[in-house]
Amino acid sequence: MTPGELGEAFRAMDLPGYRAEQVFRWLGRGAAGFEEMSDLPKALRARLEERFDLPALSMIRRQVSAKDGTEKFLWRLPDGESVETVLMRYKHGNTVCISSQVGCRMGCAFCASTIGGKVRDLSASEMLDEVIRTGLAAGTAVTGVVLMGIGEPLDNFDNVMRFLALVNDPAGANIGMRHISLSTCGLVEAIDKLAQLHLQLTLSVSLHAPDDETRSKLMPVNARYGVDELYEACRRYFAVTGRRISFEYAMVRDVNDSPWHARELVRRLRGTGSHVNLIRLNYVSERGLAPSSEETVRSFAKALTDGGVTATIRRRLGSDIDAACGQLRRGEMRKV
Repeated sequence: MTPGELGEAFRAMDLPGYRAEQVFRWLGRGAAGFEEMSDLPKALRARLEERFDLPALSMIRRQVSAKDGTEKFLWRLPDGESVETVLMRYKHGNTVCISSQVGCRMGCAFCASTIGGKVRDLSASEMLDEVIRTGLAAGTAVTGVVLMGIGEPLDNFDNVMRFLALVNDPAGANIGMRHISLSTCGLVEAIDKLAQLHLQLTLSVSLHAPDDETRSKLMPVNARYGVDELYEACRRYFAVTGRRISFEYAMVRDVNDSPWHARELVRRLRGTGSHVNLIRLNYVSERGLAPSSEETVRSFAKALTDGGVTATIRRRLGSDIDAACGQLRRGEMRKV
């Protein structure tokens, strides 16, 4: 519930507004039960326990990278399903990469998350709990959020927008929109809908190929929204919001990493102010695709920058703990 909704519910119970504010602050700190809310009268806590449901995620597994301190969590949801969250530590702060769905129906050829399809959407509270529980478990403050874990965020639009409002609220987690990134495989109508909200988050588009032929091999969504339509949606988004778009590009050996692909990406993006984030593909045994060589990735990046397109190579975090989204959950599914 938002602070406003909580306030309305409390007024209907003849409770003063400040009690709703107290409860909301406790939820933002990660209270897993009303009994933890020590500044509320005991009788009120019992009353709230009868009136409201306060589910919390429980940890199934935690992995910590010996290389860079990245932490990966597998969380059990109240219905027994599971999702993954990754805590990434940077000099400027700690960012949590969260899941937005249980499974995914987008079917990208390189991704472990989509194996088995989509089970269900996550609620706003479940996504918020990923952020809060991860910070509490790691014993650190969370200063940034990336919606780039399991699922397609814009395929769960309403719940994700509610989550963004909650995580951004100053009385709650208080994470600024400019410290939030949302990744999409390119659902055009949803991109246009998001643009109209004028949020100051960073939109990342999973492009992974500059042309229809290559992208269709990797991403089934391209059959519905071709690259021309997607590029146009991105231009509209930038025109409406003024926010630069980041294009994610997973480097797949002998599929999308040729000099021609680099030249085509330059042709498409030069002059748009866009940023290309090159990603060394994480190997997924069920997929059979291999990452491009280090030399190929560096040459590809140079071709983009030489052509006038800003490009960076994403730093690899958690490579020793299967930190790519979907791999930990997939391992848990195999046990069932």
